[in-house]
Amino acid sequence: MRKLMLIAALLALPATAQAMTVAQFLAKVNGLKAKGIFAMGSPDIKLLTNEMKGVAADYRAEIESARAAGRVPHSCPPAKGQAKLGSKDILAEFEAIPLPQRGMSTKTAFYAMMKKRYPCR
Repeated sequence: MRKLMLIAALLALPATAQAMTVAQFLAKVNGLKAKGIFAMGSPDIKLLTNEMKGVAADYRAEIESARAAGRVPHSCPPAKGQAKLGSKDILAEFEAIPLPQRGMSTKTAFYAMMKKRYPCR
């Protein structure tokens, strides 16, 4: 019984607890693009949006934590809301990743993109 409760609890964890790979992310994006207007209302839209919101929130928290601790942050983006970075920019960066490397998490890819765009000087 106890084992069954543990399995049920693990299954109830949010899907975002497991990192989405760049390959999975792009496959979902391309699937939505293929549906055209019929993609509206697809649960994948919310899934992708939540994935990137979570990654961005983690990123900002790590930057703020490093600054608060007096460490040099991973990268030095402008203040929240000031960065000129949209979904097209993120997709272009993810699509530029060579196929053999697309097994990395969206978080790893996002962090690499931010380090490239906003290095600390």
